[in-house]
Amino acid sequence: MELKSKDLLGLEYLSRKEIQLILDTTIPFKNLFTRSVKKVPPLRGKTVVILFYEPSTRTRASFELAAKRLNADTLNITVSSSSVVKGESLIDTGKTLEAMKADFVVIRHGMAGAAHLLARTVKASVINAGDGSHEHPTQGLLDMFTMREKFGSISGLKVAIVGDILHSRVARSNIWGLNKMGAKVYVVGPSTLIPKFIEDLNVTVCYNLKEIIGELDVVNILRIQKERTVESLFPSLHEYHKIFGVTEEMLGKSKKSLLIMHPGPMNRGIEISSVVADSERSVITEQVTNGIAVRMSILYLLGGKASEINY
Repeated sequence: MELKSKDLLGLEYLSRKEIQLILDTTIPFKNLFTRSVKKVPPLRGKTVVILFYEPSTRTRASFELAAKRLNADTLNITVSSSSVVKGESLIDTGKTLEAMKADFVVIRHGMAGAAHLLARTVKASVINAGDGSHEHPTQGLLDMFTMREKFGSISGLKVAIVGDILHSRVARSNIWGLNKMGAKVYVVGPSTLIPKFIEDLNVTVCYNLKEIIGELDVVNILRIQKERTVESLFPSLHEYHKIFGVTEEMLGKSKKSLLIMHPGPMNRGIEISSVVADSERSVITEQVTNGIAVRMSILYLLGGKASEINY
């Protein structure tokens, strides 16, 4: 089986079988991390362009490492020092990259739908690394891989996504992916940070994490996006932490097996306490490691190498 599209634009557009394929393919790439030589040759001679219109540390570095471990050449484009600041459109940038014979373009953009526009413009495989508040599919996949690694299966898990659901592309990708894989999904946060009609995506809305913490298997905590001035949507950061912040005290009412996740970067003392972030239940650093393996899997599969891996 192979992925149906040349692009990875969102988990909304993937079938359950395609998600399963990506997660299964990630396992041998994760196993590579135990070797002294962590490189394999599938993408030798291919070029991966990393085109980010927004700041990033984890996702950008993760894609670059993933490409290099598959022996691809990488080209990092810093938009602030590119022709974009001179007024070049995304379509023209895409045509320029195509003329350079790019095989993959990994794009992060502040506008929802930017990755889709680029995918229609170029023959290269386009990977959405976050478009506005729409989707962040590779984060959703690495989150699911981490859950499956810990519990053996995603089906039947009760997962709460907590925080700024309104602006979060991570939340949307997790919702699409987890529902397709059979999990029960809750979204938790202040009413001002919960989108209208979110229930249409087959989620349960809760306005108090303490009410459901005892029945959850996973709490995936979202960052309060200060750059979007979300503080104006609730009384204060202190008040937010008191009601929605995941603390050691709150975990006293949870299952011992509860998994704590966060896509990063964290605002310690706001959405999560330092004690919880550094606790044994936290898999936040493992998510970073798994992100490299998941992105290797995606590049591999989009590169037309969907045969059995024996590395």
